[in-house]
Amino acid sequence: MTDWTSGYVADIGYTFGYYHELNPLRLRLAFLNAGVTPPETNVACELGFGQGMSINLHAAASVTQWYGTDFNPSQAAFAQELALVSNAGAQIFDEGFAEFCNRKDLPEFDYIGLHGIWSWISDENRSIIVDFFRRKLKVGGVLYLSYNTQPGWASMVPMRHLLTEHAEVMAAPGRGIISRVDAAMEFAEKLLATNPLYLRANPQVAQRIKSMKAQDRSYLAHEYFNRDWHPMPFAEMAEWLAPAKLNFACSGHYLSHVNGVNLTGDQQAFLNDIPDPMFRETVRDFMVNQQFRRDYWVRGLRRLSNVERIEAIRRQKVILILARTALSLTAVGALGEAKMHDNIYSPILDVLTDHRVHTIGHIEQAVAKDCLKLAHILEALMLLIDKGAVAAVQEDQVIENAKLQTDRLNLHLMNKCKGSSDISYLASPVTGGGVGVARSEQLFLLAALNGRKQPSEWAQFVWEIFAAQGQSIVVDGKALPTAEANIAKLTKDATAFALQQLPILKSLQIA
Repeated sequence: MTDWTSGYVADIGYTFGYYHELNPLRLRLAFLNAGVTPPETNVACELGFGQGMSINLHAAASVTQWYGTDFNPSQAAFAQELALVSNAGAQIFDEGFAEFCNRKDLPEFDYIGLHGIWSWISDENRSIIVDFFRRKLKVGGVLYLSYNTQPGWASMVPMRHLLTEHAEVMAAPGRGIISRVDAAMEFAEKLLATNPLYLRANPQVAQRIKSMKAQDRSYLAHEYFNRDWHPMPFAEMAEWLAPAKLNFACSGHYLSHVNGVNLTGDQQAFLNDIPDPMFRETVRDFMVNQQFRRDYWVRGLRRLSNVERIEAIRRQKVILILARTALSLTAVGALGEAKMHDNIYSPILDVLTDHRVHTIGHIEQAVAKDCLKLAHILEALMLLIDKGAVAAVQEDQVIENAKLQTDRLNLHLMNKCKGSSDISYLASPVTGGGVGVARSEQLFLLAALNGRKQPSEWAQFVWEIFAAQGQSIVVDGKALPTAEANIAKLTKDATAFALQQLPILKSLQIA
């Protein structure tokens, strides 16, 4: 019988995650920072969309026409449900790469995104996908591709093989993937407890196994237990993409753009002496022990003049999407934790703290009295975007056109939160993508939409939902014992939500 899974874990669904890097709007500032011409994105595609949260949030929150596929029919069915609700026109398929990539009815794309797919598929599927890039990515179009890479994964490769072999060889017949994952993790711990020479040569593996045990089992199954798993060095990735005429543009990981938190002065000088930009990326991966790359590639890279670059940066709109009181002014790069200088960040945040839309040019004018230059502002915004505190903003007409779509989708997602905490994002027409909103906060919004006006009424609304399912609020690992205690905690949370988060969600046109 044909194995339609192609060796990929399919007996358990993927998590309902959302990935900001897949938002085409996000690439603009990264390109401008790198001096590369950003494209307009009218038609986009996501390959391997999992549960379809990203493709649907991006389709609903923009005017971009989206296409995508995921071979898992249950995941594709959920994604199609969301697409029908938003009525944003996303074309969702449940086809494998070979079938989808050879469809005759697909347009050419301005943007193609794959998040975490490349490392878990066969060389045969990689060849199919590269040919798809060659035929279907427009000249000037952008590919976003994230993948496991070396040298950061080098020490873990043998352990990963051991885990998957245990799951295949030692598991009792009929045991599900979650049971096999747990058994393999337990076996790995017992092995490491014997202090093998492998552990002595690779002591970091013990910490990785420990951190894995704390992670969601669905995530672990998809991350580590597929038949194919290949951390690929950057140079090898470049060789794979060469037939599609793709050039590396820049990292999609905003933190990687800030050398000061990732590289020492000596390392920066060493890299600057390497004339070949591709080899420079390879060497940089050794310096930061890179294990996961998030990269933009372009078919026909064009450089901006310095004048064009600065003018485009100044026109870019941004908004603060996190309460300032919740923002920690630290950044964790390859060199460890670094303090973000208050004399730079405070003036910028003073401008943004109204949670309104501002152009970078307006910020530049407002902080000129603080002797901050455009370069300071741009680096600060790159770090703030990486921290999820700031987001790029779409044009007014796009926001207006997308608003009805996001309203429909968000109402559907909030209603799903009545019975599950799986989904923790809603769509913003302002940012063109998803914004993190916890289950209780979504239910507070739903209460308001159902005519409850005060935080105390929102709390009662949420408690009625929880109580009907035998659920309680958990504080410090313990469920609150009485209805009164639960309602009191929910009222406190709802009051804080009304004061802090609700005004931000209104600015993002979610509430």
